[in-house]
Amino acid sequence: MNGLADYIDDEALKGISARIVAGGRITPPEGLLLYERAGLPLLGMLAGRVRRRFNGNSAFFNRNFHIEPTNLCIHNCLFCSYHKSAGDPGSWDYGHDEILEALRRFDEKEVTEVHITGGVHPSHDLDFYCKMVRMIKQHRPSLHVKAFSAIEIDHMISREGLTMEEGLRRLAGNGVDSIPGGGAEIFDEELREKICPGKTSSGRWLEIHETAHNLGIKSNATMLYGHIESYSHRIDHMERLRKLQDRTSGFNAFIPLRFRNSNNCMEHLGEVGVTEDLRNYAVARLFLDNIPHIKAYWPMTGREVAQLALSFGADDLDGTIGDTTKIYSMAGAGDQNPVISVEEITRLISEAGYQAVERDSAYNPI
Repeated sequence: MNGLADYIDDEALKGISARIVAGGRITPPEGLLLYERAGLPLLGMLAGRVRRRFNGNSAFFNRNFHIEPTNLCIHNCLFCSYHKSAGDPGSWDYGHDEILEALRRFDEKEVTEVHITGGVHPSHDLDFYCKMVRMIKQHRPSLHVKAFSAIEIDHMISREGLTMEEGLRRLAGNGVDSIPGGGAEIFDEELREKICPGKTSSGRWLEIHETAHNLGIKSNATMLYGHIESYSHRIDHMERLRKLQDRTSGFNAFIPLRFRNSNNCMEHLGEVGVTEDLRNYAVARLFLDNIPHIKAYWPMTGREVAQLALSFGADDLDGTIGDTTKIYSMAGAGDQNPVISVEEITRLISEAGYQAVERDSAYNPI
């Protein structure tokens, strides 16, 4: 291990580290051991090796913006600060004209992707969303449309009485290019019932992404951490993702999302700190040996932590955003107006010792 073993006094960790360095797969119990016993320096060294194996010295970003059609939602997850009821002064529900107006704000800007996700609206049907995407593509055909979490997709397709394959084909036919990773939360069914009762099940979330992958629609995956879950729950979550990726190779990126405790029903829990963020990035990079990219979503972490995460396995900082998302700012994240210039994001990457690479939504360099 090029001398690395000399710095490890735990025989079990020494064996795990040797397998990682050799390019082998670690088991769930070994992943749990890394969470529980590995020091942050060791995790950083190992995650850095794996990160370079996947992506060399590159750290990626893109030019993107979000459209969040509504924060009205049939679900009321305990961790959510975004959900509002109809009539609440903080609620919004954009029609097609308002969405087109939001799109036109970027007409003169060099953006390559629009990310569309929001609440699960109680009455909007599949045709509403198909028309939305079709309208976006007609206005700007070159824009990559990454649209609708599995939770939104589940509702809009189920209410039509279609199979998941039929519904996803219709969305793709109207212009959906890929699917974001939201709504995964934590897959353990008992925890899921506690923090988001009645929400799309973990099995259904995985089924939706697997169906999309089989149709050639790429997606991302997320995990909400830092609430009532244990390290075992995190490993179980990532193991389910890893098994699906073994079958389909359809996930582009994994995005750990830290629970933020402002303005929601779980605010009494507090939040984990930066050390836990970095530990989580590193273990994710080491365990998810078949997902090519680990994203440090800077509107959630803040710029400085996202920069640090590049040395703990992350290789992507997401994009420029353009002050178009409220999901994390409403939950108390540091960036209340999430917008970053290309110059700043490339500076953050270069100061961390990596080569900034602008990418498209499929991670092709631009």
